[in-house]
Amino acid sequence: MEIRFLGHSAFELTDGATTVLIDPFLTGNPKAAATADEVSADAILLTHGHADHIGDTVAIAKRTGAEVLAIVEIANELSEEGLEKVHDPNLGGTVEFDWGWVKLVPAWHTSTTSKGTVSTPAGLLVNFAGKTIYHLGDTALFSDLELIARRAGEIDLALICIGGHYTMDRFDAVEAAKLIGAREVIPCHYDTFPPIETDAQAFKVDVEADTSSQVVVLAPGETHSP
Repeated sequence: MEIRFLGHSAFELTDGATTVLIDPFLTGNPKAAATADEVSADAILLTHGHADHIGDTVAIAKRTGAEVLAIVEIANELSEEGLEKVHDPNLGGTVEFDWGWVKLVPAWHTSTTSKGTVSTPAGLLVNFAGKTIYHLGDTALFSDLELIARRAGEIDLALICIGGHYTMDRFDAVEAAKLIGAREVIPCHYDTFPPIETDAQAFKVDVEADTSSQVVVLAPGETHSP
């Protein structure tokens, strides 16, 4: 399995046969490592409804025929946009795919789409290519991150927002890393815009000093094999 950081909170997971996109905000993303026309997708997974997360979901899904998973209110909106392969779980729900499964878990944030659809934000537990990946979404720090990780079993890779202002900052993100106890951590949702600029290398130093997790800082476009 390889994971590619596409910038902001967008990631691409691939095992050579299947490609899964998470929060594909590419158009309008100054840090985007690809355009919406360049990426492939068998599935698209969304954490919540803000434009910097839904991003190019509709255009990519219509072009590729990808299945899309989002919390039920967003899923309904996407179906109204003409997408046919839409999965609509709510928090706590798990959806099985040919390549693995995805579970929606709580995240402390807000969520309103550009069309005004209000929903509850989520994190994503993703089982892919034998690995468990936890994308925290745009959460603030909260203690149930530990419970979520414990219920999931061993987390191979946690994708943790660190930019502050709209999410937890890098200091709270260190505490989140402690609660989750993932084998590896990749920071995201930072440096895209001035309000969320931060020091990812300092985050790496702090996490590795206080936990057994290894932090992998990826520039947009770089890949990593967990």
